[in-house]
Amino acid sequence: MKILHLSTSDISGGAARAAYRLHSGLRSEGVDSSMYVLKQSSDDDAVERFIPPADTLSGIQRRLRSWRIKWDASAYEDTRPSGLEPFSEDRTRYGAQTVASMPECDIINLHWIAGFVDVGAFLEETTHPVVWTLHDQNPFTGGCHYDYGCDKFKTQCGACPQLGSSNQNDLSRQVWRRKRQAYRKAGDRLHVVAPSQWLGDTAQESSLFGDVPISVIPYGVDTDLFFPSNGAGLRSTLGIDPDDRAVLFVAESTSNQRKGFSLLLEALKNISLDDNLCLLSVGATKPKVNTSTPHHHLGKIINDRLLAAIYACADLFVIPSRQDNLPNTVLESMSCGTPVVGFETGGIPDMVRPHETGLLAEAGDVRKLREAIELLAQSDDKRREMSRTCREVAVEEYALQVQAKRYRTLYSQVAVSSERKTAPAS
Repeated sequence: MKILHLSTSDISGGAARAAYRLHSGLRSEGVDSSMYVLKQSSDDDAVERFIPPADTLSGIQRRLRSWRIKWDASAYEDTRPSGLEPFSEDRTRYGAQTVASMPECDIINLHWIAGFVDVGAFLEETTHPVVWTLHDQNPFTGGCHYDYGCDKFKTQCGACPQLGSSNQNDLSRQVWRRKRQAYRKAGDRLHVVAPSQWLGDTAQESSLFGDVPISVIPYGVDTDLFFPSNGAGLRSTLGIDPDDRAVLFVAESTSNQRKGFSLLLEALKNISLDDNLCLLSVGATKPKVNTSTPHHHLGKIINDRLLAAIYACADLFVIPSRQDNLPNTVLESMSCGTPVVGFETGGIPDMVRPHETGLLAEAGDVRKLREAIELLAQSDDKRREMSRTCREVAVEEYALQVQAKRYRTLYSQVAVSSERKTAPAS
């Protein structure tokens, strides 16, 4: 059974890293797994990069499609609020060209495919069973990746707040209609996987995936790579006093509003441990820090071994996301034995179990977040106890092998179901 994972990137970004980890975990379990991507950064021989056809007609088609997509989006350039993540619609400049050169496989596993896979053309052209691993809400919305509580995905989108639109028939409604048509054509060939219970529930509540079978299979983490270690050496290199408590924040970009770095800074203001606390941040952009807490920004880290060492040298990891799926960062931190403090939102409560693997504050409650940070920072015994539990939970529930075995079972079920549907009547 050949599994082909389609992803915009192989290892760049949280969703891509999660897809690549699944691919790696499957291969370690003996599954014939490969990836087909638009942007390749790894040197994995089992990853194939899509190369657009070079003939003149194909080039013209891409330019025309690109022009049309950009034209439709340009209507919202002046109305779209700032600080939001991309608004990704269903169309791409490649149309059906991605399908034409796709490697052979038995089952396709879609991941984060914005800008790469044209949903309508893809589902119309391919006849393979399709498993779609959700990494955010975009596959069942009119274009946003997180709805910030809008809930319009439950009906049919339109008048989209993230477009700054009051038009019921705006781009979000048009995207929603095209997706509905594409999913209807896919019929019972489509099976959805959500990494978190929250994302599974919201997908089931959506108007687009309400009738689609949905499984919840959490992400996996390489527990041999992310493991508890003595971080004293790295702390010394960074100039962190042995008696200080290091609070860690990790995001692809610290400026991503949804990831809530500003909420963490607010929580650190006037914190009672200000003289005995330091902040570590990892991300592409160096943030402005307006607190008296000493701050060390480590930049974007692409080496997982170094990232694991950073988790291990921190006393606690804080994830102040306003909305999130099942963040890889939480799994990585737990696997390294570092307790987690965060908001009770999205899939974070699946992993952060109060007084076992960390502490949770009500979503957006900065005061409660501050109190949780203070409580853990002050209690060495509590952190040590949580550290052991974090590692145990990571190994038992979120190891790559656990995830791979659950996917292998799902693929087998999907394959058997597909064979029954295509078998000739006796």
